[in-house]
Amino acid sequence: MSFKSTILSSLAAVSLAATAWAGSEIKVDDAYARSSGKNAKAGAAFMMIVNQGEADDRLIGVQSEVAARVELHTHKIDDAGVAKMVHVEEGFVIPAGEGHMLKRGGDHVMFMGLTEPFEHGETVPVTLIFEQAGEVKVEIPVDLERKEDGAHSH
Repeated sequence: MSFKSTILSSLAAVSLAATAWAGSEIKVDDAYARSSGKNAKAGAAFMMIVNQGEADDRLIGVQSEVAARVELHTHKIDDAGVAKMVHVEEGFVIPAGEGHMLKRGGDHVMFMGLTEPFEHGETVPVTLIFEQAGEVKVEIPVDLERKEDGAHSH
């Protein structure tokens, strides 16, 4: 291998290592996905996202091939007191050294136009996209039996 090839190979390896390291600042804990049944056209995912880095980051997007559209959502109460789900285009800030909970009735990942039903015990491949950490790939288990009892928060 020539000196030039060795240098180029080394630079490529360092670039890949830096990308993997950036994503390691983000930790995803206690994730699960669910839908309302076998014929559901929509589903959601919930999790604790922890920023182990020294700078704030922002979850700005999400991708998955399990649905026609995947978005970051939250619930807002309108003037009539009715809760509505809305797309949060600006994403969610994940403060340095802290976490941000995606939970039922609050911020969450929304899957619309499911390509196939969510099956209990299967996993959903999801790519979380952060301003600083870049893409973080996670396999989220489908749990159709889980009850929200407050144990989800950390």
